[in-house]
Amino acid sequence: MGVSDPESAKVSGHTFVASAIHNLLPKDDHDPIPDLIIHHSGQPVCEYNNPTFFLGLFPTLFPYGLGGFENTRRPTALGFKTQAKYFLLIADRTFCYHNSFIFVVLNILQCRQAHLQMSFTVSKSNFDDVTHRLTSVTPTILECLAYKLEHEGRLNNPSPEECTAFELLQQVNTLSACILGSQASKIFVRNEIHNYYGYFGLPHIFFMFNPSPAHSLIFQVMFGDKSVDLSTCLPVMPTLHLAQDPVAAANFFEFSYRTLFQHLFGWDFASNRSTPNGGILGFIRVFYGT
Repeated sequence: MGVSDPESAKVSGHTFVASAIHNLLPKDDHDPIPDLIIHHSGQPVCEYNNPTFFLGLFPTLFPYGLGGFENTRRPTALGFKTQAKYFLLIADRTFCYHNSFIFVVLNILQCRQAHLQMSFTVSKSNFDDVTHRLTSVTPTILECLAYKLEHEGRLNNPSPEECTAFELLQQVNTLSACILGSQASKIFVRNEIHNYYGYFGLPHIFFMFNPSPAHSLIFQVMFGDKSVDLSTCLPVMPTLHLAQDPVAAANFFEFSYRTLFQHLFGWDFASNRSTPNGGILGFIRVFYGT
């Protein structure tokens, strides 16, 4: 008569860890392959219209396998950016505290902007010729041209169609002004500021507004820290909260600058104009912030 423990209730956690590590080692010195093999594919997973992409990428954030992005089964369509904002604003701060979720979402948004919002510019003298030849270039020719340039480094023995496509690449310029953080977006902002100069004249005041959330009691409250004693002169404020919740830091900056312009400078964000009573600098005609 024997006694069995199928649920391993009497086995300690250290024993499980030791057994798992032992399984990683090969059984035989001549066989370097371990017992535990993680299979992976050589093909990348498509991130477009794939509701299971984030479910498999972050199983701790979606433990029930529900809530993926761009799910066509939803009665009302929900965009990728809108759903990402929702996850970062819900009461459960798990998404905000995750170390890589925000960066992965930002990278996907930048890639989609690069794929879907790129544009071409061409000089006026070559516009008619480039327009006619651009419509004759097929995706197959562009794929062959990209393959040769990537693997061979140069264009050897090109076909007439490939020569036409290569000449078009030299005559057009790509614009990426809509991509967040790109150099083109910075140039776009600079041009907008120059347009303000031309229409409204030179601004009277330049100032830098960069409140530090690490030394702000308001940020600690927005983070949810109830242990900070606001009655003391120099309360202890953990700076680790800033690294733990960057979304709260962004909300703190948004709240700070809106409060400054609304209550001190007298700017009405709802109507995009100065309030009837103005502010400490009088009536503001226009301002531009980056």
